[in-house]
Amino acid sequence: MSTVDYYELLEVTRDADSDQIKRAYRVAARRYHPDANPGDAEAEARFKQVANAYEVLSDPEKRRHYDRFGADGPRGGGGDPFGGFAGGGLGDIFDAFFGGGGGGGGNRGGRAAGPDLEVAVEIDFESAVFGSAEEVTVRTAVACETCEATGAAPGSHAERCAQCGGSGQVRQVRQSILGQMVTAVACPVCRGAGEVIADPCPTCNGEGREVTDKTYTVDIPAGVDTGSTLRLSGFGAVGPRGGPKGDLYVQVRVRPHERFRREGDDLVHELHLPVTQAALGAHLTFETLDGSEDLVIPRGTQTGRAFRLRGRGVPHVRGRGRGDVLVQVVVDTPVDLDPEDEEALRAIAARLGHDVGPADRGFLSRVKSAFH
Repeated sequence: MSTVDYYELLEVTRDADSDQIKRAYRVAARRYHPDANPGDAEAEARFKQVANAYEVLSDPEKRRHYDRFGADGPRGGGGDPFGGFAGGGLGDIFDAFFGGGGGGGGNRGGRAAGPDLEVAVEIDFESAVFGSAEEVTVRTAVACETCEATGAAPGSHAERCAQCGGSGQVRQVRQSILGQMVTAVACPVCRGAGEVIADPCPTCNGEGREVTDKTYTVDIPAGVDTGSTLRLSGFGAVGPRGGPKGDLYVQVRVRPHERFRREGDDLVHELHLPVTQAALGAHLTFETLDGSEDLVIPRGTQTGRAFRLRGRGVPHVRGRGRGDVLVQVVVDTPVDLDPEDEEALRAIAARLGHDVGPADRGFLSRVKSAFH
């Protein structure tokens, strides 16, 4: 009697559905595949058990037979009651799941896509807030006009690869203790293209594309900031011989503003006020990026107080509405007072009972005071 339980082997419950069994098999097959465990005989043996378990549990009739009789139940004619994986069967089922025995493969005659490209664009602060259209120039590959992207010289054409029959892949068979292992790899003659060119285009040397500088106009959405990345699908380099284009990624950099700094979607401005306006209050005209706003400074305003102008900040790039403008007050202390201003301040200090420093009587007076 076999001691191997197919459900335990795939780590699924007995009521697992077909999708759960398939996912479990993929995980186990990758774990024990001989290519992932070279020279490990135990892993190869376990891989064969996993494959047998999947073949049984993925077939409703075989699964019912297994659930009723087990792996060593009535054979009805001898041999493996479930058929097994003699010869190349194991390679075939692995190829069905992983595309050629898990070894990768070509593009099966399809055209390889061109690479993605990346470019940086520096924009003004206002352009980041309100959006803009900016030009970017990138070095890229474009379709060759001489051969119209075929890679073949004018008057000629590409021919189907005799090595792979136009599939772009060739199969390699190797022997293992499990039988024949079949893998699919890119055809070495056509390099996966499925075609060969006897008379290549003189302009592009058979590539079907040529390198040039290309300028695009990029729509910058309102609200972007430094570090934002814009993806332009299909604006990358063209693939060889008419292959599809890759994508273009635009990295945004925003120049600083002379009056505002950005905190999220809010704009912050430091407003310097003289003592007189902070103490007595003021009615000011404040310039935002949208235009002028009335700003009322109450009497007795202190350094650090912030006034909020709602909806005058940066638009939310992923939604409606805008941030705010925060006006942060900094009260400036006067310096280099003339005699009249100093006298006025001293009079105010005296009326308020504030203890202040002595009057500045000039450099010679300060030197004399140091010797008394």
